[in-house]
Amino acid sequence: MHIRTEGPEEAAAISALTTRAFETAAQASGTEAQIIERLRAAGALTVSLVAEENGALIGHVAVSPVEIGGHHGWQGLGPISVTPERRRKGIGTALMRAALAEVRASHAPGVVLVGDPAFYGHFGFRRAPGLQLDGIPPEVLLALPFGPDLPQGALRFHPAFGLD
Repeated sequence: MHIRTEGPEEAAAISALTTRAFETAAQASGTEAQIIERLRAAGALTVSLVAEENGALIGHVAVSPVEIGGHHGWQGLGPISVTPERRRKGIGTALMRAALAEVRASHAPGVVLVGDPAFYGHFGFRRAPGLQLDGIPPEVLLALPFGPDLPQGALRFHPAFGLD
């Protein structure tokens, strides 16, 4: 397996992979592929990595800027996708580690996401009590600061996440 930055010709394959990966996910909105397409079209993908094996895409992770309490710099991770038949083989973990390394190297203050604390806790993510996002339970609103401070205030993801 090889992890690399997405290529310009891979948008359709990433959309198909993402749609397929989220078809059976318990927490899926059904708009994950469209979110990535809209982030790409807006030039708002800070990081977009694919996992490739034998010439086929088997995973993808997207990272985009967020606003917290009116401040910029933090990054939002997701969606992250792995093809159903390749789950539980370390692909998601490898994508997470690679994406976090790229964000850390960019000198961002940290990363936020909405997700399962049991899974994302393995990467250092924890609840951020001072963070708020309308309609999202606080127990799944997680942050990984690269410094001593947890983010405080209202979290706003890129408008691409506001699909109807």
